[in-house]
Amino acid sequence: MTEKLAILTQYPDYAINIGIEVHVQLQTKSKIFCSCPNSVDQAQNSQICQICAGYPGVLPVLNHKVIEYAIAVGLATESQIAPISKFARKHYFYPDLPKNYQITQDKEPICTLGKVKIQTLDGSKDIRLIRIHIEEDAGKNIHAPSQNISLVNLNRTGTPLLEIVSYPDITSAFEAKQYLKTLRDIVHALGICSGNMEDGAFRADTNISVRKKTATEMGTRCELKNINSFKFIGDAVDYEIERQIKLLEKGGIVRQETRLWDTKNRKTVIMRSKEEAADYRYFLDPDLPWIEITPTMIDIVKTSLPELPAAKFQRYLTVLGLTEYEAEIFMDEPEAALYFEAARKFTNSKQLVNWVLRDLLGYLKEHKIALETCKLTPKYLADLVDLLDQNIINNHAAKTIFEQVAKTGESPSVLVEQLGLKQMGSEAELELMAQELIAQHPEHVAGYRAGKTKLIGFFVGQMMQKTQGRGNPQIIQKVLLKLLA
Repeated sequence: MTEKLAILTQYPDYAINIGIEVHVQLQTKSKIFCSCPNSVDQAQNSQICQICAGYPGVLPVLNHKVIEYAIAVGLATESQIAPISKFARKHYFYPDLPKNYQITQDKEPICTLGKVKIQTLDGSKDIRLIRIHIEEDAGKNIHAPSQNISLVNLNRTGTPLLEIVSYPDITSAFEAKQYLKTLRDIVHALGICSGNMEDGAFRADTNISVRKKTATEMGTRCELKNINSFKFIGDAVDYEIERQIKLLEKGGIVRQETRLWDTKNRKTVIMRSKEEAADYRYFLDPDLPWIEITPTMIDIVKTSLPELPAAKFQRYLTVLGLTEYEAEIFMDEPEAALYFEAARKFTNSKQLVNWVLRDLLGYLKEHKIALETCKLTPKYLADLVDLLDQNIINNHAAKTIFEQVAKTGESPSVLVEQLGLKQMGSEAELELMAQELIAQHPEHVAGYRAGKTKLIGFFVGQMMQKTQGRGNPQIIQKVLLKLLA
């Protein structure tokens, strides 16, 4: 916690304001204004047509699925959904934008005035949204400095995006990361975006300004662009806050500019001076009709909404009885959460959550495999923990069976018999073995009775060896305590 507050405590006279523009790449089958497949992973420049390649005279046709997705995000963020919204042209000249303007929304976006609730160090906090608007993505420039050339791949051109713009309500790197994680969880839960930052499906441009707390106006903002992980965004925000404060402390001026994060040298570097809205010469797109959204359309989308992350988190705490730590892991690992809930249909064991979070996730990480390829089904893990709860097997045997099921996909019950791992639970049988053990180690017995009670661990270990790991540790300890007394 002290690390999260370091910048704030180091410069108590300064206020920090952070607003974030998030671009969410929508998982539609086709692009936003043409029928080209919405797939950027194919051979370069293979998923393009005259429309997304910017040929003169072509006419765009709106993909209606994009409207449904925008309404879903609007509902999930408690935004006002506009009955009428319009497309505009945003002009700039860059190699990856073949028609030299981007189709987006300007003064009349599809959603406004929403909010995203995040968990901060002081409790929950609402981050207000200015707007959510629809736009198309540009292509991708590929630079090859060694050959002194730059190439352009237009596969991504025309990919549908939602841009979600927040007010500058965020006041620290910690809050910035919490906001982005919460927003990513929302769009992932809605099934409209993969949320993958590394491949550009979820991109954030972070605007930072600092000012003296006595100042009445916001400070000059700098934008951090093209940062592809939450950690790097947090590091870059902390660095940029401190850079701006130190500059002001020296009597310098913060200039409005776009900056990049240098991961090697761990600092922000200037990319270009920041454009103003007027530089883009927005005007209404004459080729696209206005979007009209009726209450019926909104109701249809509302009935199809899945359980949202905030509701799911509360259900994990109140209904499933998980700790906040466990619930947070499942929020970050949605596939593991689905697995856990599937397994719970077969067992009420309280041990299940530990086996999923500790053993299952650990096994996947160690063997570098995806959950969907693991042969240990939710039903089999439920059967395994039930065998453990019923004292049919002990914890040592359970781990052996876990590994075998994960490798082979065989039933835990079958493996118990095949491997001879059924637990020895007969107290009389274990007592006979314990008597033999005690007779073989008179010096340890004398030491135990002289007050070296930690020697009980030695006897338990020896008994587990004698039973080949099949003894019930609780009964073994009970028997040994009785005999050694």
